[in-house]
Amino acid sequence: MATFDHKQDAVLRSTAFGWLARLVSLHGEVLPRKLLEQGFEFSGERVHVIGPPGIFRPRVMRAPLSITTSPNGPYDDAFDPSGRLRYRFRGKDPAHRDNQGLVFAKENRLPLLYFHGILTSRYLPIWPVYVVQDLPEALTFLIEVDDVASVSLPADVPRDQVAEGRRQYVTTLTRRRVHQTAFRERVLRAYRRQCAVCQLRHDELLDAAHIIPDPEPDGEPVVNNGLSLCRLHHAAFDRFFLGVRPDHVIEVRPDVLAESDGPTLRYAIQGLHGKRIALPRKRDEHPTAYRLEERYERFLAATAAG
Repeated sequence: MATFDHKQDAVLRSTAFGWLARLVSLHGEVLPRKLLEQGFEFSGERVHVIGPPGIFRPRVMRAPLSITTSPNGPYDDAFDPSGRLRYRFRGKDPAHRDNQGLVFAKENRLPLLYFHGILTSRYLPIWPVYVVQDLPEALTFLIEVDDVASVSLPADVPRDQVAEGRRQYVTTLTRRRVHQTAFRERVLRAYRRQCAVCQLRHDELLDAAHIIPDPEPDGEPVVNNGLSLCRLHHAAFDRFFLGVRPDHVIEVRPDVLAESDGPTLRYAIQGLHGKRIALPRKRDEHPTAYRLEERYERFLAATAAG
């Protein structure tokens, strides 16, 4: 590898992380590949952050900047029971320059970007991540996520038990976030990125609501257990202001129907009574009938108690 300038590398990585943070604040935590491909400008040069799925090093850098998992890619990258991400080598040759680039990143404790493919051309960016171990015999790297504050720590600061515990904790939270984000993206795609109740189409205001809550046995994070709802109607659904019958018709709780309030209640809640929710085009993505029945029974119980 050519002469490595630690200082310039650190500035480039910090700039990349700041640029990505601004993208997330503007567009949400799942970003389209076309947006990521634009990269950012640094000292008059365009720096790209993502390439073909796998290990990517921008032309202006001497070590990899990012790793990518494609949703339909050839590698089975996944979080293992310990919470670490098991990231596969490029091909089967540990000596390949991309694999050696990640070994170099591990040895120099370089923070990386990780782009986790949720759907085709839609990625959840995670940073900073660190290569903590390489296993040539298994053609696998072990990756951990850390707090963004770790980026400013000098590379020669020894890792202590506090840092190790923090990294394991952040990695565990990230694993859950990946699963929750995947659920949201799949539900929103099925419902054509609109609220099933009011048809609002602003991604930033849409949630994937569980029909049966996720801690319960039937509360799996699958499309059939989800409804795409705007923030208002998600809260109304969770608090049993409204329910969805098994025939997909909306019911508003009688005491809420009887209230007298401003236009938001009148049009955004009461006006929904008796209307049908919008459904995915694919029948196999429709809400599962038994889940709707169970949820509707809970709505009726809340109505009786109210």
